[in-house]
Amino acid sequence: MTAMQVGVARYTLDPGVSRLQVRAFASGMLAGFGHNPTFSARDFTGEIRIPHGTPAEASMDLHVKAVSLAVTGDIKDKDRREIEQTMHREVLESATFPEIAFRSTGVGADKTGEGQYRITLVGDFSLHGVTAEQQIVAYFSLGDQHARAWGDFSLLQSRFGIRPVSFAGGALKLKDELKLSFDLVARRAQE
Repeated sequence: MTAMQVGVARYTLDPGVSRLQVRAFASGMLAGFGHNPTFSARDFTGEIRIPHGTPAEASMDLHVKAVSLAVTGDIKDKDRREIEQTMHREVLESATFPEIAFRSTGVGADKTGEGQYRITLVGDFSLHGVTAEQQIVAYFSLGDQHARAWGDFSLLQSRFGIRPVSFAGGALKLKDELKLSFDLVARRAQE
């Protein structure tokens, strides 16, 4: 019996190699000239717990500092500053709601290969002071010293009390739906 089969194995997210991104999409008459901005989280923590080496019983917590979201990609510095200021002041209200979090409440796992799984996480997603149930489908690999989960999912800003922002008198606005993508690498915590 390996150490992973006894008790709960804990894996701590490594933000240095992990990636969390949010993509917004432009709409309106001027959408062809607008940006579809991508934001990356720079400051986050999390833990994956796997009882008895069984991903079907796993749980996960993830905490992102809202103020750490920054525009990425090829964009003018002036536009980057304007988008980030608008996002933090008017959309996320980062000073009032400093954390974005996900805490799983249930998981299903289908084995796809040795140490490989397709998992479905259900949990509480907290954003902008609102907590709502969110389902996330991901691919998951598990080793003795590391775990990795990757995938993407969509969510609606309006579900969390956020009104999509608009510019140029409404001729350019961001759609309600956001696409979140992730590639999370976690290292086994020392017992």
